[in-house]
Parts: sequence; structure tokens; C-alpha cells
Amino acid sequence: MIPESLLTYETFLAHATADTRVVGLVLKGSHAHDGMATEYSDHDVYVILDEGADTDLASLDGYRSAELDLVVTTVDDFRHLGGYERYALARARVLLDRLDGEITDIVTGKGRLSADEAFRGAADWLDAYVNSLYRSIKNARDGHLLAARLDAADSIRALLEFLFALDCRPRPYNKYLEWELERFPLSKCETGALLDMIGRIMETGDTSLQRRLFVRVESAAREAGHGPTLDAWGEDLLLMRPVVDGQL
Repeated sequence: MIPESLLTYETFLAHATADTRVVGLVLKGSHAHDGMATEYSDHDVYVILDEGADTDLASLDGYRSAELDLVVTTVDDFRHLGGYERYALARARVLLDRLDGEITDIVTGKGRLSADEAFRGAADWLDAYVNSLYRSIKNARDGHLLAARLDAADSIRALLEFLFALDCRPRPYNKYLEWELERFPLSKCETGALLDMIGRIMETGDTSLQRRLFVRVESAAREAGHGPTLDAWGEDLLLMRPVVDGQL
């Protein structure tokens, strides 16, 4: 075993690759996103062991240094990773796959939500978006400007989750949002217009801009079959649509 004091990314990869009990190595994070790594970026690596493997590499689970961040796991546990890790794995790079493509298939699968999973998730995030949007507009109307801006920020978080769910994709971390959209645009949105609009809403909490955005979101949501989620809000939807005749 290499002493931890001598561990670098290159020496670790060489050591792990030489250990036949390691069936997969997967790189995630900045170094897996072209152009995103900086001098401060470490290498985030999943070390995937065969089930029941006895190797001293297991002791490195959770190892962190300025250059290296390791997670040591088994094939089965790696297969079931989800939640916050879903996007990290979706854009990860497979460095080693000794299982005839199984590790690669697992990574590829993390980038796509099933139709049922995506639809359920989209409905929940749409409702969360509308809830925060409604609160933001009400708070702005009533003079609670800080609350309005905080709710606007919450609405954007939920909106992004919803839009990516419509595409059956996990939402990227904030750091990678522009990177993701520039390379893999959403099917229902024009990237430049979306980024400009959400950026301005985050900066200002502008209710007229929020309403204009909602019109587009409502159209996409209804087209995707989420009308019932919207209709459950009843007449409250009127507050979220553009102002007519100067009325809120």
C-alpha cells in the first residue's frame, strides 16, 4: 500500500488499476467536466470493489487531500447511489471497467430518469415552484421585499428541478448549470433566454419578469400532462399570470 503522504492522483490510479479486486474507477466533479477544473480542484474518484473483495484499498474510503477525494464502494452500492449524487454520476468519466461494460452502463443510467420517476418528480417540483412563486408575488405586493426575493430564489431552484425532470434528467449542481445547458440544452427552453431570465429574477425578484416566465412554464407543464397540478391552485393562478388592466 502506498503511504498516504505519497498519494497523488496518478500514483493512486496506477496502484488501484494494478489491483484486480478493483473492478471500476469513476472520476466525477470538475475534472470530469471539460474546462471546469482549476488549480484548486481535486480529483473525485469512486473506487468500485468486487463484492466481498478483501483489499487494503477499502481503508481509503473517505480519504481527502488537496489533490484526491476517494469513495470506496461495492458494485451493488454503486448501482444504488442516487439523490444528490445522481448528477455527479451522470457526467462522470469511467476510467476503468473490468465488468464488460457494467460500470459504464450504471454511469450512463444515472443520467436518465425513468418516465414514471420523471413525471412524478416533475409534478412535485412544479407544485413547489408555483408555491414559492405565489408567495414571492404576494410578498412583493404587500411590501415584504426581502421575503419576496427569498421566495423568488426558492422558486428558481424548484423550477430548474422541474425543467430537467421534463427532460428525464437530474438537475445539475449550480456550479455546472451553464456548462450543462451550453452542451446539452433542455428541449423546452432556449438556453440563453432561460439563463438571462433566471439570473435577473435572482438579482431583483422582479414580479413582472416572474409572471412572464410563469406563462412559458405553464404552457410547457400543460403540454407535458401536468395541468392537474396547476389547476389545483384554482384562482390563485391569476396572481401568477401577467397583470391585466393593472390589477394584481
